[in-house]
Amino acid sequence: MLARRRLLSVVLAVPLLLGTGAAEAAPPSPVQVVGLDVVGTARLLAEGRTTSVALVDRYLRRIDAYEDAYADQPGVNAIIAINPHAARRAGELDEERRRGAVRGPLHGVPLVLKDNVDVRGMATTGGSAALRGSRPHDDATQVRRLREAGAIVLAKTNMHEFAMDVTTVSSAGGQTRNPYDQRRHPGGSSGGTGAGVAAAFAPAGLGTDTCGSLRIPAAHTNLVTLRATTGLSSLDGVLPLAGSQDVLGPMATSVRDVAVVLDATAGPDPADPATAQAHGHVPPSYLRGLHPDALRGARLGVVTDYFGDAAAERPTNAVVRTAIADMTAAGAHPVELGPLPRITGELAESSRIKHEFEHHVNAYLARTPGPPELAGLEPPRDRTTLDDVVAAETAIPEVQQRLRTLLDSPALPNDAHDEALRRRDVLRRQLHELMVAHDLDALVYPSVSAPPTELGTRQSHLNCRLAAHSGFPALSVPAGFTPDGLPIGVELMGAPFAEPHLLALGHAYEQRTHHRVPPPTTPPLP
Repeated sequence: MLARRRLLSVVLAVPLLLGTGAAEAAPPSPVQVVGLDVVGTARLLAEGRTTSVALVDRYLRRIDAYEDAYADQPGVNAIIAINPHAARRAGELDEERRRGAVRGPLHGVPLVLKDNVDVRGMATTGGSAALRGSRPHDDATQVRRLREAGAIVLAKTNMHEFAMDVTTVSSAGGQTRNPYDQRRHPGGSSGGTGAGVAAAFAPAGLGTDTCGSLRIPAAHTNLVTLRATTGLSSLDGVLPLAGSQDVLGPMATSVRDVAVVLDATAGPDPADPATAQAHGHVPPSYLRGLHPDALRGARLGVVTDYFGDAAAERPTNAVVRTAIADMTAAGAHPVELGPLPRITGELAESSRIKHEFEHHVNAYLARTPGPPELAGLEPPRDRTTLDDVVAAETAIPEVQQRLRTLLDSPALPNDAHDEALRRRDVLRRQLHELMVAHDLDALVYPSVSAPPTELGTRQSHLNCRLAAHSGFPALSVPAGFTPDGLPIGVELMGAPFAEPHLLALGHAYEQRTHHRVPPPTTPPLP
């Protein structure tokens, strides 16, 4: 990580080089960013109590303090690359603000992005050392929309290599650690974003979710996240795992911050034909739809199948049962759903990862080539393909092995892929029928069936499948902690394009319980 530290030392010095205007605008004493969310940041900026230059400097100093080993901790290790232009962009946005040109609540707010999302001028590695030399030609659509809203790309975050597991370890970034207990993993595959936002390296960030890659790290790092309806937000410029299952979305410390990011990013995009179905389903504002009494009268289907019976799962069960009791006290009506064997059967056969990965990755690499020396490893030698990545043999062992099994996938369409899509459609119909039969506003269950496990160990992640395989939206919200201080998340899943209602339900629960507490291993800087 020496190169990253050298870059960080340069970036930390940039505010001193921006000229007297930026220096004069900085507050006399640094703002405390631990516990500061996007909406709170926007308020401080609007009131002139801080500047974007000062915020970028403060977040970079936290990364410098807690990213690598310090005191008795091994370090969070959430960041793959710092954006060298972040401080300069902050100065430009401060100048816009001084002229009275404020773009909205994200104006001048630093964010971090998972490193499978294209940012112009920065590599998109997907956690792969083989792709360190890749350079996308432009921003992903959601990144462009965030920039247009005034957000600052502060850094790219680590992820499980090619998003292929849930513990966030990669050949490009190593092992990310959970700031609530650095002996444990942060979940994955978007664990770098989760750990970074939890440790106050930024107030919010973006990650992807193919089967839990947003919701698992959010649950493990005490954050809020939304896996939106498939097709609500663009996937243009995202290194895929399975295009028909992937979503790109926000991770933050509050429901209202998730709503703010969604306001800036959701909606149709000509570069992603799947988003055509979002027409007519994007409200004027997700943020304005939040209200504290949304749980009153809501009917919540408790998915008992998703409460495990192993000893390791009992602490999660207790926390989530308490969360459901809190929702009930707020006026919700829980409906206990018995075993769902038909739905469970479709879940086992509706994943599309093994069918789509190679084809969708090769399509991405054709638009965003890797370094020439990588392309030359395997035919065709004039462009990068998955064959080249495998031939480079840089991936961590378990990912390298899985990549080999995914080579030479049958061309699409094919019968097996068609059957997986048919099963997805059956699953959607069954979920719709279940919700109508019980008059449900949402389903509720643990985001992950067990707390974060120690580094190097496995963990069940099967609760991810209900939303991921169907494409229905799901919101994960902090539900509290186990007796030994490990975060637990509760998930609310709704019908397609029910994001406004899910966010309102989650906000009402969040405002009643206030389970978001910063992690102990990354305290405020002096």
